[in-house]
Amino acid sequence: MRRALLAALAAGLAGACAIGPSYHRPDVGTPSTYRPPSATADSLRPFYDSLRASRESTVAEPTIAIDSIANLDWFDLLQDPELRKLVETAIAQNRDVRVALATISEFRAQYGATRGALFPRVDLNAFGGTQKAVFGSLPVASTFDVLSATADLQWELDFWGRIRRSTEAAKSDLLSREENQRAVILTLVSDVATAYLELRELDVDLEISKRTLASNEETLRLARRRFEQGLISELDVRQFESEVASPAARVADFERQIVQKEDQISVLVGRNPGPIPRGRALTETLAPLTIPAGLPASLLDRRPDVRQAEEDLHAAMARIGVAKGELMPKFTLTGEYGTQSQDVNDLFHNSTEIYQLFGGVSMPLFTGGQVGKQVDVARARTEQARYRYEQTILLALQDVNDALVGVRATRDVTAAQERQTGALRAAYRLADERYQNGISNYLDVLDAQRNLFSAELSLASAQRQQLVAAVQLYKALGGGWPRAIGADSTRAQ
Repeated sequence: MRRALLAALAAGLAGACAIGPSYHRPDVGTPSTYRPPSATADSLRPFYDSLRASRESTVAEPTIAIDSIANLDWFDLLQDPELRKLVETAIAQNRDVRVALATISEFRAQYGATRGALFPRVDLNAFGGTQKAVFGSLPVASTFDVLSATADLQWELDFWGRIRRSTEAAKSDLLSREENQRAVILTLVSDVATAYLELRELDVDLEISKRTLASNEETLRLARRRFEQGLISELDVRQFESEVASPAARVADFERQIVQKEDQISVLVGRNPGPIPRGRALTETLAPLTIPAGLPASLLDRRPDVRQAEEDLHAAMARIGVAKGELMPKFTLTGEYGTQSQDVNDLFHNSTEIYQLFGGVSMPLFTGGQVGKQVDVARARTEQARYRYEQTILLALQDVNDALVGVRATRDVTAAQERQTGALRAAYRLADERYQNGISNYLDVLDAQRNLFSAELSLASAQRQQLVAAVQLYKALGGGWPRAIGADSTRAQ
Protein backbone atom coordinates (compact mmCIF):
# COMPACT_ATOMS: atom_id res chain seq x y z
CA MET A 1 0.00 0.00 0.00
CA ARG A 2 2.84 2.37 0.91
CA ARG A 3 4.45 1.72 -2.46
CA ALA A 4 1.19 2.34 -4.27
CA LEU A 5 0.68 5.62 -2.42
CA LEU A 6 4.20 6.74 -3.25
CA ALA A 7 3.77 5.86 -6.91
CA ALA A 8 0.46 7.70 -7.12
CA LEU A 9 1.95 10.74 -5.39
CA ALA A 10 4.91 10.78 -7.76
CA ALA A 11 2.64 10.54 -10.81
CA GLY A 12 0.50 13.38 -9.54
CA LEU A 13 3.50 15.56 -8.89
CA ALA A 14 4.92 14.86 -12.33
CA GLY A 15 1.73 16.07 -13.99
CA ALA A 16 1.27 19.13 -11.78
CA CYS A 17 1.74 22.63 -13.16
CA ALA A 18 5.03 24.33 -12.38
CA ILE A 19 5.13 27.63 -10.55
CA GLY A 20 6.22 30.75 -12.41
CA PRO A 21 5.60 32.00 -15.96
CA SER A 22 5.73 29.59 -18.89
CA TYR A 23 7.82 30.62 -21.86
CA HIS A 24 6.28 32.10 -24.98
CA ARG A 25 8.34 33.69 -27.73
CA PRO A 26 7.93 37.47 -27.46
CA ASP A 27 6.62 39.42 -30.42
CA VAL A 28 9.34 41.85 -31.46
CA GLY A 29 7.65 43.13 -34.62
CA THR A 30 10.00 41.55 -37.16
CA PRO A 31 9.26 42.78 -40.71
CA SER A 32 8.05 40.24 -43.26
CA THR A 33 10.57 41.38 -45.88
CA TYR A 34 13.93 43.11 -45.87
CA ARG A 35 14.64 46.61 -47.05
CA PRO A 36 14.15 46.88 -50.85
CA PRO A 37 16.67 48.59 -53.15
CA SER A 38 16.61 52.38 -53.26
CA ALA A 39 14.97 54.34 -56.05
CA THR A 40 18.39 55.40 -57.31
CA ALA A 41 19.56 51.80 -57.53
CA ASP A 42 16.42 50.86 -59.47
CA SER A 43 16.87 53.77 -61.88
CA LEU A 44 20.45 52.71 -62.62
CA ARG A 45 19.60 49.04 -62.93
CA PRO A 46 19.30 49.05 -66.76
CA PHE A 47 22.76 50.62 -67.03
CA TYR A 48 24.42 48.01 -64.79
CA ASP A 49 22.53 45.22 -66.53
CA SER A 50 23.86 46.44 -69.86
CA LEU A 51 27.40 46.42 -68.48
CA ARG A 52 27.08 42.82 -67.34
CA ALA A 53 25.41 41.79 -70.58
CA SER A 54 28.19 43.20 -72.76
CA ARG A 55 31.30 42.56 -70.67
CA GLU A 56 33.69 39.75 -71.43
CA SER A 57 34.09 37.84 -68.19
CA THR A 58 35.16 34.43 -66.99
CA VAL A 59 32.75 34.57 -64.07
CA ALA A 60 30.11 31.85 -64.31
CA GLU A 61 26.50 32.83 -64.55
CA PRO A 62 24.51 32.59 -61.28
CA THR A 63 23.32 29.08 -60.60
CA ILE A 64 22.04 29.12 -57.01
CA ALA A 65 18.67 30.71 -56.31
CA ILE A 66 18.02 32.63 -53.12
CA ASP A 67 15.29 30.28 -51.90
CA SER A 68 17.93 27.58 -51.52
CA ILE A 69 20.74 29.69 -50.04
CA ALA A 70 19.77 29.09 -46.44
CA ASN A 71 19.56 25.35 -47.04
CA LEU A 72 22.96 25.13 -48.73
CA ASP A 73 25.78 23.29 -47.11
CA TRP A 74 28.93 25.36 -46.84
CA PHE A 75 30.63 22.83 -49.08
CA ASP A 76 28.10 23.47 -51.85
CA LEU A 77 28.93 27.17 -51.76
CA LEU A 78 32.70 26.67 -51.59
CA GLN A 79 33.84 25.46 -55.01
CA ASP A 80 37.58 25.56 -54.39
CA PRO A 81 38.79 22.11 -53.18
CA GLU A 82 41.69 23.63 -51.25
CA LEU A 83 39.34 26.01 -49.48
CA ARG A 84 37.11 23.08 -48.54
CA LYS A 85 40.09 21.28 -47.04
CA LEU A 86 40.99 24.37 -45.03
CA VAL A 87 37.42 24.66 -43.70
CA GLU A 88 37.31 20.98 -42.73
CA THR A 89 40.66 21.30 -40.96
CA ALA A 90 39.52 24.44 -39.15
CA ILE A 91 36.33 22.77 -37.89
CA ALA A 92 38.35 19.83 -36.59
CA GLN A 93 41.33 21.68 -35.10
CA ASN A 94 40.41 25.29 -34.33
CA ARG A 95 40.80 25.95 -30.61
CA ASP A 96 37.70 28.15 -30.31
CA VAL A 97 35.59 25.30 -31.70
CA ARG A 98 37.13 22.90 -29.21
CA VAL A 99 36.37 25.30 -26.37
CA ALA A 100 32.75 25.47 -27.55
CA LEU A 101 32.53 21.67 -27.64
CA ALA A 102 33.99 21.37 -24.15
CA THR A 103 31.49 23.96 -22.93
CA ILE A 104 28.63 21.91 -24.36
CA SER A 105 29.91 18.86 -22.49
CA GLU A 106 29.93 20.91 -19.29
CA PHE A 107 26.36 22.14 -19.72
CA ARG A 108 25.11 18.72 -20.78
CA ALA A 109 26.50 17.26 -17.56
CA GLN A 110 24.97 20.15 -15.60
CA TYR A 111 21.60 19.50 -17.22
CA GLY A 112 21.79 15.83 -16.23
CA ALA A 113 22.72 16.73 -12.66
CA THR A 114 19.86 19.23 -12.38
CA ARG A 115 17.36 16.78 -13.84
CA GLY A 116 18.50 14.12 -11.39
CA ALA A 117 16.99 16.12 -8.52
CA LEU A 118 13.54 15.06 -9.75
CA PHE A 119 14.21 11.49 -8.62
CA PRO A 120 14.71 10.08 -5.13
CA ARG A 121 18.24 9.65 -3.86
CA VAL A 122 19.12 6.29 -2.39
CA ASP A 123 22.36 5.75 -0.45
CA LEU A 124 23.71 2.42 0.70
CA ASN A 125 25.25 2.48 4.17
CA ALA A 126 26.91 -0.22 6.19
CA PHE A 127 28.76 -0.12 9.51
CA GLY A 128 29.94 -2.44 12.20
CA GLY A 129 31.59 -2.08 15.56
CA THR A 130 31.63 -2.89 19.27
CA GLN A 131 29.78 -0.89 21.86
CA LYS A 132 30.04 -0.88 25.65
CA ALA A 133 27.15 0.66 27.57
CA VAL A 134 25.64 0.77 31.07
CA PHE A 135 21.89 0.24 31.32
CA GLY A 136 19.99 1.83 34.22
CA SER A 137 21.35 1.15 37.72
CA LEU A 138 23.07 -2.09 36.79
CA PRO A 139 26.68 -1.91 37.92
CA VAL A 140 27.93 -4.13 35.10
CA ALA A 141 28.52 -2.65 31.69
CA SER A 142 27.35 -4.60 28.69
CA THR A 143 29.54 -5.05 25.64
CA PHE A 144 28.05 -6.11 22.33
CA ASP A 145 28.74 -6.02 18.61
CA VAL A 146 26.55 -4.09 16.17
CA LEU A 147 26.37 -4.75 12.43
CA SER A 148 24.05 -2.76 10.19
CA ALA A 149 23.32 -2.47 6.46
CA THR A 150 20.69 0.00 5.25
CA ALA A 151 19.44 1.76 2.14
CA ASP A 152 18.60 5.41 2.93
CA LEU A 153 16.04 7.39 0.95
CA GLN A 154 15.92 11.17 0.46
CA TRP A 155 13.39 12.72 -1.89
CA GLU A 156 12.12 16.26 -2.24
CA LEU A 157 8.66 16.15 -3.76
CA ASP A 158 8.52 18.72 -6.57
CA PHE A 159 5.03 19.81 -5.59
CA TRP A 160 5.40 23.38 -6.93
CA GLY A 161 7.56 22.53 -9.96
CA ARG A 162 10.66 24.33 -8.67
CA ILE A 163 12.96 21.49 -9.72
CA ARG A 164 11.19 21.17 -13.06
CA ARG A 165 11.72 24.88 -13.70
CA SER A 166 15.36 24.48 -12.77
CA THR A 167 15.64 21.57 -15.20
CA GLU A 168 13.91 23.63 -17.88
CA ALA A 169 16.44 26.43 -17.36
CA ALA A 170 19.35 23.99 -17.47
CA LYS A 171 18.11 22.53 -20.76
CA SER A 172 17.80 26.00 -22.27
CA ASP A 173 21.34 26.75 -21.08
CA LEU A 174 22.51 23.62 -22.89
CA LEU A 175 20.64 24.57 -26.08
CA SER A 176 22.15 28.03 -25.84
CA ARG A 177 25.65 26.53 -25.72
CA GLU A 178 24.84 24.37 -28.74
CA GLU A 179 23.73 27.44 -30.67
CA ASN A 180 26.90 29.20 -29.54
CA GLN A 181 28.92 26.34 -30.99
CA ARG A 182 27.10 26.74 -34.30
CA ALA A 183 27.77 30.48 -34.20
CA VAL A 184 31.47 29.83 -33.57
CA ILE A 185 31.62 27.43 -36.53
CA LEU A 186 29.62 29.80 -38.76
CA THR A 187 32.00 32.65 -37.93
CA LEU A 188 35.04 30.41 -38.33
CA VAL A 189 34.02 29.17 -41.79
CA SER A 190 33.24 32.74 -42.82
CA ASP A 191 36.60 33.96 -41.51
CA VAL A 192 38.51 31.18 -43.27
CA ALA A 193 36.68 31.79 -46.56
CA THR A 194 37.17 35.56 -46.33
CA ALA A 195 40.87 35.23 -45.49
CA TYR A 196 41.35 32.76 -48.35
CA LEU A 197 39.64 35.14 -50.79
CA GLU A 198 41.89 37.94 -49.56
CA LEU A 199 44.89 35.68 -50.07
CA ARG A 200 43.82 34.88 -53.62
CA GLU A 201 43.33 38.60 -54.30
CA LEU A 202 46.86 39.24 -53.04
CA ASP A 203 48.09 36.55 -55.42
CA VAL A 204 46.36 38.36 -58.28
CA ASP A 205 47.74 41.72 -57.10
CA LEU A 206 51.24 40.25 -56.96
CA GLU A 207 50.87 38.79 -60.45
CA ILE A 208 49.60 42.15 -61.79
CA SER A 209 52.47 44.00 -60.11
CA LYS A 210 55.08 41.61 -61.48
CA ARG A 211 53.57 41.81 -64.96
CA THR A 212 53.43 45.61 -64.79
CA LEU A 213 57.00 45.72 -63.50
CA ALA A 214 58.20 43.55 -66.37
CA SER A 215 56.29 45.71 -68.88
CA ASN A 216 57.71 48.92 -67.43
CA GLU A 217 61.21 47.50 -67.48
CA GLU A 218 60.79 46.60 -71.14
CA THR A 219 59.49 50.10 -71.85
CA LEU A 220 62.50 51.54 -70.02
CA ARG A 221 64.87 49.36 -72.03
CA LEU A 222 63.36 50.59 -75.28
CA ALA A 223 63.46 54.19 -74.05
CA ARG A 224 67.16 53.89 -73.28
CA ARG A 225 67.83 52.52 -76.73
CA ARG A 226 65.88 55.36 -78.32
CA PHE A 227 67.85 57.79 -76.16
CA GLU A 228 71.12 56.30 -77.40
CA GLN A 229 69.83 56.77 -80.94
CA GLY A 230 69.07 60.39 -80.19
CA LEU A 231 65.33 60.01 -80.70
CA ILE A 232 64.25 61.08 -77.18
CA SER A 233 65.72 63.21 -74.42
CA GLU A 234 67.21 62.13 -71.10
CA LEU A 235 64.13 63.54 -69.38
CA ASP A 236 62.01 60.91 -71.08
CA VAL A 237 64.33 58.17 -69.82
CA ARG A 238 64.25 59.46 -66.25
CA GLN A 239 60.46 59.55 -66.32
CA PHE A 240 60.31 55.94 -67.44
CA GLU A 241 62.80 54.99 -64.71
CA SER A 242 60.51 56.51 -62.08
CA GLU A 243 57.61 54.43 -63.32
CA VAL A 244 59.53 51.21 -62.69
CA ALA A 245 59.80 51.94 -58.97
CA SER A 246 56.05 51.94 -58.25
CA PRO A 247 55.24 48.32 -59.22
CA ALA A 248 58.56 47.18 -57.75
CA ALA A 249 57.54 48.59 -54.36
CA ARG A 250 54.12 46.99 -54.65
CA VAL A 251 55.66 43.58 -55.39
CA ALA A 252 57.61 43.71 -52.13
CA ASP A 253 54.56 44.88 -50.18
CA PHE A 254 52.25 42.22 -51.64
CA GLU A 255 54.79 39.49 -50.85
CA ARG A 256 54.79 40.68 -47.23
CA GLN A 257 50.98 40.70 -47.05
CA ILE A 258 50.78 37.21 -48.58
CA VAL A 259 53.02 35.74 -45.87
CA GLN A 260 51.00 37.48 -43.13
CA LYS A 261 47.70 36.31 -44.62
CA GLU A 262 49.00 32.73 -44.82
CA ASP A 263 49.97 32.93 -41.15
CA GLN A 264 46.47 34.20 -40.27
CA ILE A 265 44.81 31.32 -42.12
CA SER A 266 47.16 28.82 -40.49
CA VAL A 267 46.10 29.97 -37.03
CA LEU A 268 42.43 29.83 -38.02
CA VAL A 269 42.79 26.21 -39.10
CA GLY A 270 44.61 25.37 -35.86
CA ARG A 271 48.16 24.76 -37.03
CA ASN A 272 51.52 26.49 -36.95
CA PRO A 273 52.04 29.40 -39.38
CA GLY A 274 53.15 28.21 -42.79
CA PRO A 275 52.35 28.17 -46.51
CA ILE A 276 48.76 27.73 -47.68
CA PRO A 277 48.03 25.67 -50.81
CA ARG A 278 46.05 27.36 -53.59
CA GLY A 279 43.23 25.94 -55.64
CA ARG A 280 41.04 27.60 -58.24
CA ALA A 281 41.30 31.14 -59.52
CA LEU A 282 39.77 33.93 -57.47
CA THR A 283 36.63 34.26 -59.59
CA GLU A 284 36.01 30.48 -59.47
CA THR A 285 36.26 30.08 -55.70
CA LEU A 286 32.54 30.32 -54.82
CA ALA A 287 29.32 29.29 -56.48
CA PRO A 288 27.58 32.55 -57.54
CA LEU A 289 24.17 33.42 -56.13
CA THR A 290 21.00 34.92 -57.55
CA ILE A 291 19.63 37.62 -55.24
CA PRO A 292 16.03 38.91 -55.61
CA ALA A 293 14.80 42.30 -54.44
CA GLY A 294 13.80 41.08 -50.96
CA LEU A 295 14.09 38.13 -48.63
CA PRO A 296 11.64 36.84 -46.00
CA ALA A 297 12.68 37.94 -42.51
CA SER A 298 11.67 34.50 -41.23
CA LEU A 299 15.13 33.35 -42.33
CA LEU A 300 16.38 35.01 -39.13
CA ASP A 301 15.18 31.94 -37.24
CA ARG A 302 18.15 30.09 -38.72
CA ARG A 303 20.72 32.41 -37.19
CA PRO A 304 22.45 30.78 -34.22
CA ASP A 305 22.94 34.08 -32.38
CA VAL A 306 19.19 34.76 -32.48
CA ARG A 307 18.40 31.22 -31.34
CA GLN A 308 20.99 31.48 -28.59
CA ALA A 309 19.54 34.76 -27.32
CA GLU A 310 16.08 33.19 -27.28
CA GLU A 311 17.31 30.20 -25.27
CA ASP A 312 18.96 32.57 -22.80
CA LEU A 313 15.62 34.36 -22.42
CA HIS A 314 13.85 31.02 -21.93
CA ALA A 315 16.34 30.01 -19.21
CA ALA A 316 16.02 33.36 -17.44
CA MET A 317 12.21 33.14 -17.42
CA ALA A 318 12.29 29.59 -16.04
CA ARG A 319 14.47 30.77 -13.17
CA ILE A 320 11.65 33.07 -12.03
CA GLY A 321 9.75 29.89 -11.18
CA VAL A 322 12.82 28.51 -9.41
CA ALA A 323 13.06 31.64 -7.26
CA LYS A 324 9.31 31.58 -6.49
CA GLY A 325 9.54 27.92 -5.54
CA GLU A 326 12.03 28.78 -2.81
CA LEU A 327 9.25 30.74 -1.07
CA MET A 328 6.86 27.79 -1.03
CA PRO A 329 6.73 24.87 1.43
CA LYS A 330 9.07 22.00 0.64
CA PHE A 331 7.79 18.48 1.09
CA THR A 332 10.34 15.77 1.65
CA LEU A 333 10.36 12.04 2.21
CA THR A 334 13.14 10.35 4.14
CA GLY A 335 13.39 6.72 4.88
CA GLU A 336 15.63 3.85 5.80
CA TYR A 337 15.36 0.16 5.21
CA GLY A 338 17.85 -2.53 6.12
CA THR A 339 19.01 -5.03 8.65
CA GLN A 340 20.82 -4.90 11.97
CA SER A 341 22.31 -7.68 14.04
CA GLN A 342 25.10 -8.58 16.43
CA ASP A 343 26.26 -11.43 14.25
CA VAL A 344 27.00 -11.32 10.57
CA ASN A 345 25.29 -14.67 10.12
CA ASP A 346 22.02 -13.20 11.36
CA LEU A 347 21.96 -10.33 8.89
CA PHE A 348 19.21 -10.30 6.28
CA HIS A 349 16.85 -12.40 8.39
CA ASN A 350 13.28 -11.28 8.93
CA SER A 351 13.91 -10.86 12.63
CA THR A 352 16.69 -8.30 12.01
CA GLU A 353 14.74 -6.12 9.58
CA ILE A 354 14.68 -2.40 10.42
CA TYR A 355 12.99 0.46 8.59
CA GLN A 356 11.65 3.97 9.04
CA LEU A 357 9.71 6.37 6.81
CA PHE A 358 9.14 10.06 7.55
CA GLY A 359 7.44 12.87 5.72
CA GLY A 360 8.44 16.46 6.39
CA VAL A 361 7.52 19.97 5.39
CA SER A 362 9.53 23.18 5.74
CA MET A 363 8.80 26.74 4.75
CA PRO A 364 10.86 29.93 5.11
CA LEU A 365 9.28 32.39 7.53
CA PHE A 366 11.92 35.11 7.80
CA THR A 367 15.11 35.30 5.73
CA GLY A 368 15.79 39.03 5.72
CA GLY A 369 15.04 39.18 1.99
CA GLN A 370 17.64 36.54 1.06
CA VAL A 371 14.97 34.36 -0.54
CA GLY A 372 12.22 36.78 -1.53
CA LYS A 373 14.51 39.21 -3.32
CA GLN A 374 15.76 36.43 -5.56
CA VAL A 375 12.43 36.63 -7.39
CA ASP A 376 13.14 40.29 -8.18
CA VAL A 377 16.63 39.31 -9.29
CA ALA A 378 15.24 36.65 -11.62
CA ARG A 379 12.69 39.06 -13.08
CA ALA A 380 15.35 41.71 -13.69
CA ARG A 381 17.60 39.17 -15.41
CA THR A 382 14.67 38.10 -17.58
CA GLU A 383 14.16 41.69 -18.66
CA GLN A 384 17.85 41.93 -19.51
CA ALA A 385 17.64 38.72 -21.54
CA ARG A 386 14.57 40.00 -23.38
CA TYR A 387 16.30 43.24 -24.36
CA ARG A 388 19.38 41.31 -25.47
CA TYR A 389 17.13 39.09 -27.59
CA GLU A 390 15.46 42.10 -29.19
CA GLN A 391 18.83 43.76 -29.80
CA THR A 392 20.18 40.57 -31.37
CA ILE A 393 17.26 40.51 -33.80
CA LEU A 394 17.83 44.16 -34.72
CA LEU A 395 21.51 43.51 -35.36
CA ALA A 396 20.63 40.41 -37.38
CA LEU A 397 18.26 42.44 -39.56
CA GLN A 398 21.02 44.99 -40.05
CA ASP A 399 23.50 42.26 -41.00
CA VAL A 400 21.18 40.83 -43.64
CA ASN A 401 20.25 44.24 -45.06
CA ASP A 402 23.91 45.25 -45.22
CA ALA A 403 24.85 41.93 -46.82
CA LEU A 404 22.11 42.25 -49.45
CA VAL A 405 23.22 45.78 -50.30
CA GLY A 406 26.81 44.55 -50.42
CA VAL A 407 26.01 41.75 -52.85
CA ARG A 408 24.09 44.03 -55.19
CA ALA A 409 26.59 46.89 -55.02
CA THR A 410 29.74 44.82 -55.43
CA ARG A 411 28.20 43.02 -58.40
CA ASP A 412 27.61 46.37 -60.10
CA VAL A 413 31.04 47.70 -59.09
CA THR A 414 32.72 44.63 -60.58
CA ALA A 415 30.85 45.02 -63.85
CA ALA A 416 31.82 48.70 -64.12
CA GLN A 417 35.41 47.99 -63.09
CA GLU A 418 35.76 45.28 -65.74
CA ARG A 419 34.50 47.68 -68.39
CA GLN A 420 36.96 50.35 -67.22
CA THR A 421 39.89 47.92 -67.10
CA GLY A 422 39.18 46.69 -70.61
CA ALA A 423 39.04 50.23 -71.94
CA LEU A 424 42.27 51.24 -70.19
CA ARG A 425 44.02 48.13 -71.44
CA ALA A 426 43.13 49.09 -75.01
CA ALA A 427 44.13 52.73 -74.32
CA TYR A 428 47.55 51.66 -73.08
CA ARG A 429 48.10 49.51 -76.16
CA LEU A 430 47.19 52.42 -78.44
CA ALA A 431 49.32 54.91 -76.50
CA ASP A 432 52.33 52.61 -76.66
CA GLU A 433 51.89 52.12 -80.43
CA ARG A 434 51.55 55.86 -81.01
CA TYR A 435 54.65 56.52 -78.91
CA GLN A 436 56.68 53.89 -80.76
CA ASN A 437 55.63 55.50 -84.07
CA GLY A 438 56.48 58.99 -82.80
CA ILE A 439 52.93 60.25 -82.98
CA SER A 440 52.49 60.98 -79.23
CA ASN A 441 54.87 61.78 -76.42
CA TYR A 442 55.95 59.67 -73.44
CA LEU A 443 53.46 61.33 -71.06
CA ASP A 444 50.57 59.55 -72.79
CA VAL A 445 52.29 56.20 -72.26
CA LEU A 446 53.08 56.94 -68.60
CA ASP A 447 49.51 58.00 -67.87
CA ALA A 448 48.16 54.91 -69.60
CA GLN A 449 50.53 52.66 -67.63
CA ARG A 450 49.57 54.20 -64.29
CA ASN A 451 45.86 54.11 -65.02
CA LEU A 452 45.91 50.51 -66.19
CA PHE A 453 47.94 49.34 -63.20
CA SER A 454 45.54 51.03 -60.77
CA ALA A 455 42.48 49.73 -62.63
CA GLU A 456 43.71 46.13 -62.64
CA LEU A 457 44.35 46.25 -58.89
CA SER A 458 40.93 47.81 -58.35
CA LEU A 459 39.31 45.07 -60.45
CA ALA A 460 40.92 42.34 -58.35
CA SER A 461 39.71 44.12 -55.21
CA ALA A 462 36.17 44.42 -56.62
CA GLN A 463 36.08 40.73 -57.54
CA ARG A 464 37.21 39.79 -54.04
CA GLN A 465 34.66 42.11 -52.44
CA GLN A 466 31.88 40.58 -54.55
CA LEU A 467 32.81 37.09 -53.33
CA VAL A 468 33.22 38.24 -49.72
CA ALA A 469 29.77 39.86 -49.92
CA ALA A 470 28.31 36.48 -50.91
CA VAL A 471 30.03 34.88 -47.92
CA GLN A 472 28.71 37.60 -45.60
CA LEU A 473 25.17 37.18 -46.94
CA TYR A 474 25.34 33.43 -46.44
CA LYS A 475 26.59 33.98 -42.90
CA ALA A 476 23.95 36.63 -42.20
CA LEU A 477 21.21 34.21 -43.22
CA GLY A 478 22.49 31.62 -40.75
CA GLY A 479 24.03 29.40 -43.41
CA GLY A 480 23.96 25.65 -43.52
CA TRP A 481 25.90 23.52 -41.11
CA PRO A 482 28.99 21.52 -42.01
CA ARG A 483 28.52 17.77 -42.12
CA ALA A 484 30.05 17.14 -38.69
CA ILE A 485 30.04 19.78 -35.97
CA GLY A 486 30.90 17.56 -33.03
CA ALA A 487 27.83 17.60 -30.81
CA ASP A 488 24.31 16.27 -31.25
CA SER A 489 21.40 18.60 -30.75
CA THR A 490 19.44 18.43 -27.52
CA ARG A 491 16.19 19.89 -28.92
CA ALA A 492 14.66 16.51 -29.66
CA GLN A 493 15.42 15.15 -26.22
